[in-house]
Amino acid sequence: MNDPNVARIYHALSQKEAKELDVQRPGAQRAEAFLQAFLRRCTPHMSPRAREDQLQRKAVVLDYCARPRRREPRRRPRGLSARQRRALRLFDIKPEQQRYHLFLPLHELWKQYIRDLCSGLRPDTQPQAIQAKLLKADLHGAIVSVTKSKCPSYVGVTGILLQETKHVFKVLTEGDRLKVIPKLGCVFSVETDGFISYIHGSKFQLRSSERSAKKFKAKGTMDL
Repeated sequence: MNDPNVARIYHALSQKEAKELDVQRPGAQRAEAFLQAFLRRCTPHMSPRAREDQLQRKAVVLDYCARPRRREPRRRPRGLSARQRRALRLFDIKPEQQRYHLFLPLHELWKQYIRDLCSGLRPDTQPQAIQAKLLKADLHGAIVSVTKSKCPSYVGVTGILLQETKHVFKVLTEGDRLKVIPKLGCVFSVETDGFISYIHGSKFQLRSSERSAKKFKAKGTMDL
């Protein structure tokens, strides 16, 4: 293959196409062979008769035709399930981190958060307004106390609320002990700048995210 024109044809066509069309034929025959191969490649879905009819009747623009790409559905990244989070122990507080003084700054942030939420805790503020906002507020960082409980051993437990789930409060006491207190059957008190609010845990069995959107109805005093 010493002829440079033949080399170009071989480069434009595949080896199989070049051998089938015998591109090494001289002169016009070689050009005709290249043209027929080029047309066949540009119009793969047309029969030879239809291709010839198309060329005779109208002009054909030979251009690169990109194949349409299939749009793959976007897969949104899925977060970890609750079971996977429990298996990885993501929310467990390590024993060396269970130190009361480490979470005092969190309590100070929570107090400022409540003051901003209640537009300042003034002496003339209605207790019902504070109570209504505390029911929907985030309690992580608050100091809560168990005032009543069906289990006497829980009464008097006081500490900073570190974690809240649907059914329990996890409270860190001043003695650096993490207590898991069920909401069911307990009454909790939350003190903020002299205002004391009481929470009946039996009616408080909601996650923080669910509680913020729930409408609580005013009810009378409930006994355990």
